[in-house]
Amino acid sequence: MTRRPHKKPRGALALIAGLLVLSAFIRIGLRAGEAIASQPESAAIHDPVTSAPLVCDTPEDYNTVIALMKTREERLDQTERDLEVRLKALNIAEQQIEDRIALLETTEQKLRQTIELAKGAAEEDVTRLTDVYARMKPKQAAALFEEMAPDFAAGFLARMPADAAAAIMAGMTPQSAYTLSVVLAGRNAKVPKE
Repeated sequence: MTRRPHKKPRGALALIAGLLVLSAFIRIGLRAGEAIASQPESAAIHDPVTSAPLVCDTPEDYNTVIALMKTREERLDQTERDLEVRLKALNIAEQQIEDRIALLETTEQKLRQTIELAKGAAEEDVTRLTDVYARMKPKQAAALFEEMAPDFAAGFLARMPADAAAAIMAGMTPQSAYTLSVVLAGRNAKVPKE
C-alpha cells in the first residue's frame, strides 16, 4: 500500500500568527494613543494672557494659534536683528581697540627712540663738559669744583683721566678734596658683588 504524505494544516497556523500580529499592532496603537494623551503640558502652546493651554477645536482657535506663532516668530526675528546689531558694534569696537593698540605700540617705539636719543645727547653733553673741565687750568677747575655739590663734582672727576682729576683735587681745599674722595670711593660700594 502506498501511503500519501500527510498534509499539515497551514491555514490554522497562519490564522493564529495573523491574529497575534494584529493583536500586537492594536496594543501598540493603544499605547501610542495613551502616550500622546499623556504628553506634558509644557509642550502645549499656552495662551499668553490666561496661561491656559490652547485647544484647537474650531478654525478660530487655529487662527489664534497661528497668530501667536507669528507673534513669537516676529519677536525671535527682532531678537536676532538686535543680536546682529550688537555683534556689528562689538566688531567695530574690537577693530578700534586693535587700532589703538597699534597706535600705542608705534608711539611707545617712537618714545623709546626719543629717550635713547636724549640719553645719547645727555651723555655727549656730559662728556664734552668733562673734557672742558679736564682742559681747564687745574686752579680754575678746582675753584668751580668746590662750588659744586660733592656728588655732582665726583661724577665729573670719575670720568676724567686720572692725571687731570689729580691736578684739580690738588688745587682744592683739603676738606673739599676729602669729601670728593669719600664720594668717589663709596660710589660703587652698594653695587651687588654677585
